[in-house]
Amino acid sequence: MQQNIYDHPVFFSQYQALRDSDAGLNGVLEQPALRGALPPLAGIDILDLGCGFGDFARWARGEGAASVTAVDLSERMLEQARARTQDPAIQYRCAGIEDFQPPVAAYDLAVSSLALHYVEDYAAAAARVFAALRPGGVFALTVEHPICTASPQGWALDAAGEPSHWTLDAYFQQDARASRWFVDGVIKHHRTVESYVKGLLDAGFQLLHLGEPAPDPQTLAHRDGLRPHARRPALLLLSARKPAR
Repeated sequence: MQQNIYDHPVFFSQYQALRDSDAGLNGVLEQPALRGALPPLAGIDILDLGCGFGDFARWARGEGAASVTAVDLSERMLEQARARTQDPAIQYRCAGIEDFQPPVAAYDLAVSSLALHYVEDYAAAAARVFAALRPGGVFALTVEHPICTASPQGWALDAAGEPSHWTLDAYFQQDARASRWFVDGVIKHHRTVESYVKGLLDAGFQLLHLGEPAPDPQTLAHRDGLRPHARRPALLLLSARKPAR
């Protein structure tokens, strides 16, 4: 069964506070990297898998996208997304990525922002996205980096309580792993970088870009709390194209 952790009241309230304060990685690192990997958006139809509060959908429309179909499992997230959106060209759908069946050849771009590490059958999701894209369409995604999902325990601390090194074990053992993020028992599906790429290639995509976004010195000068993310990758960014006819 899919875990709907974002509808957990404690998790949701703390996650909403994190996003609204822009204190996490999304605004300063993940979204700029993802948006930089996209083709021009003017006049295109977009599928947004794991849309959350609808921030990407609203930004895409501001960039000239013709329409956005935005999908999320969390009713709480979609309630906020609808409240923050006044745009009939954005359609919100409540469904898990595993269950949503998009129409064939209906979109020019599919995006998924930090959602697919919650999905058990990533290969099947990639295949459905491939079918949903028109020839030449692009799929861009970010996930928590496999170095992180492999290691729910995170940093080992030195005697002063400061991060000493990132712990890593069982990297090639691909399975569901529980961690604490706001609450105990948050399940993420660990897979390797190779598996993320292979899932795209096996679906028929051509790989365009593989990135591991990290904070640059200018960002660190203003956001010192991001310094640990310059020591090990927090994010994996992939983009791929469905071949043209």
